[in-house]
Amino acid sequence: MPDRVADQVAAVAATALLAELETWPKPGLVSHVDSGSHTDMDARTFIASVAAITPFFGRLTLAGAAASGMDGLRSIGLEAERAMLEATGGANTHRGAIFGLGLLCAAAGATWSGTAQVQPLWRPNILGAIVRQRWGAAILRGPIPLHSHGTDALRRFGAGGARAQAAAGFPHARNVGLSALRLGRTLAPGDPEAPRVQSFFALLASMEDTNLLHRGGAAGLRFAQEQAAGFLGLGGVAQKQWRERAARVHRAFIDRHLSPGGCADLLSITLFLDALDTSS
Repeated sequence: MPDRVADQVAAVAATALLAELETWPKPGLVSHVDSGSHTDMDARTFIASVAAITPFFGRLTLAGAAASGMDGLRSIGLEAERAMLEATGGANTHRGAIFGLGLLCAAAGATWSGTAQVQPLWRPNILGAIVRQRWGAAILRGPIPLHSHGTDALRRFGAGGARAQAAAGFPHARNVGLSALRLGRTLAPGDPEAPRVQSFFALLASMEDTNLLHRGGAAGLRFAQEQAAGFLGLGGVAQKQWRERAARVHRAFIDRHLSPGGCADLLSITLFLDALDTSS
């Protein structure tokens, strides 16, 4: 694989992360507008993190093209995490995104190289299938961080979290996030932010976000899903004052210290898949 192709994939990943950051209202989460429910990070922290981890997405793309196993991908991912923590002063801005986007970058590399025995088209279903078939079992067998929010939610509530999403080929991003993103473009033509908000709320309404479970327990997750479903039920971004309604949900999340970080990662993944699909 030419380095320029790996650089292209890494640039798409970085653009997706920055677009996720620049989406507001995004209940409880950091954006270019405010820091949501967080006191240890802001938009500048996220921008520094994206700059630090982008080169590793290129390396993961090349690793996928070279038919790397999960151990090789994990090694690069851990290097990316260390770079992130150094750039942010210890803040975990993108650990989940490194994991999810990193796997999809590797799948894009595998697709390009032909080692996956498919045509070199970056279709969402193809990329998801490569992740599931090549690395799914190893993802589920892999080491579980002892003190992560996802591990806490798995132990207390049985939620599968990012590992289960990845091992299954990111079905929520492919089936929920992408559909809502593309619906949002028809509901609010000419507004680039609206489709991202529509996609985020659809993801929030439909998945067990382990960050929500960690912060708010089952009641917090239920509240979040009900708020998201209510926003969508009233028309989502087709509402005349959708920003005001979404902002009210955002403030309610801040009052409850809720932060759906898993949904933020899946929005980034959705945007990445959409951009690669468009470029194919």
